[in-house]
Amino acid sequence: MTQIAEQQILDALKGVADPDRGRDIVSLGMVKGLQTQDGHVAFAIEVDPQRGAKLEPLRQQAEKAVHALPGVLSATVVLTAEKEATQAAPEPGSQAATHGAEAPLMPGARSIIAVASGKGGVGKSTTAVNLALGLAAAGHKVGILDADIYGPSMPRMMGITGEPSSTDGRSLNPMENYGVKCMSMGFLVEEETPIIWRGPMAQSALQQMMRDINWGELDVLVVDMPPGTGDVQLTMAQQVPLTGAVIVSTPQDIALADARKGLNMFRKVDVPVIGIVENMSYFACPHCGGRTEIFSHGGAREEAALLGVDFLGEIPLDVEIRETSDGGHPVVVSKPDSDNAKAFRMIADKVWDKIEKSLAEGQAQAPRIVVQ
Repeated sequence: MTQIAEQQILDALKGVADPDRGRDIVSLGMVKGLQTQDGHVAFAIEVDPQRGAKLEPLRQQAEKAVHALPGVLSATVVLTAEKEATQAAPEPGSQAATHGAEAPLMPGARSIIAVASGKGGVGKSTTAVNLALGLAAAGHKVGILDADIYGPSMPRMMGITGEPSSTDGRSLNPMENYGVKCMSMGFLVEEETPIIWRGPMAQSALQQMMRDINWGELDVLVVDMPPGTGDVQLTMAQQVPLTGAVIVSTPQDIALADARKGLNMFRKVDVPVIGIVENMSYFACPHCGGRTEIFSHGGAREEAALLGVDFLGEIPLDVEIRETSDGGHPVVVSKPDSDNAKAFRMIADKVWDKIEKSLAEGQAQAPRIVVQ
């Protein structure tokens, strides 16, 4: 396959002019965050916030110019208004910050579940993967979206290599393994390549991953959120009708304090919290069978009771879970009869019960952002 060079892309974009400023978008410094991998090209066009809504034709022209180059399989171009990065989040439906509000996001998904944590290092991605596989094992049509733009881990955990295909140059087909469809920025950039986009650019990339992926019909889409309560979480809550959120925490006080922040963020934007999972709940020695509560134990159960949400279950700190996840063979599919796999499937069953109840009651609706 013909390799595409960055300079070729920039040369093509020199033929795309800003209609108001009369010069090409390259010489004006509007092209940001250019990334290429195996024929897939992604970049942002930085525009003034006031002009964002009317520059969709400019974005389309740039996308067509790049896609016409030999060796380009897909071109993903987003508009970003980085100058508003420090301002309050735009109102729902506003196009001031990013392009794309006119297109429905993931219309084929009957329900969308966010798996989140207040801090990193609590095993959120491992929980999200095994939750998705547990839902699939129960016979549901499942997809998983890796919303961590800066630290995507789904390709490795799902045991998927290669890059997505595209039939029209505008939308991508998700990758798939173990009967679960998957999309991640990790498929579009090399694993060792840092993504140095600022917040609005990452938000725009996430929007396009939600809008321009051929997910097909899904019973549930599991979204592995980045840790914390920042731009990506607000983008998801603002523009996607989340059915609910699952909070992952370890038992110790410091992790629970951060988990509480994450839970309260979802409540503030009217996203139902399905419940809390206590990960690394205890360590069972594989040699002697002795149990050690390294990070304390039961804190997440107590926190759930205090906050009035369901406690979904506890997952031990077990080398089997770590090794199978790192190796791309998560425990739910590689060792389905193990106690660890059964624990994840039990949590998946509880989550599905909540999903069914929510769908039956018609609660899955676009939430309202409240900025204070």
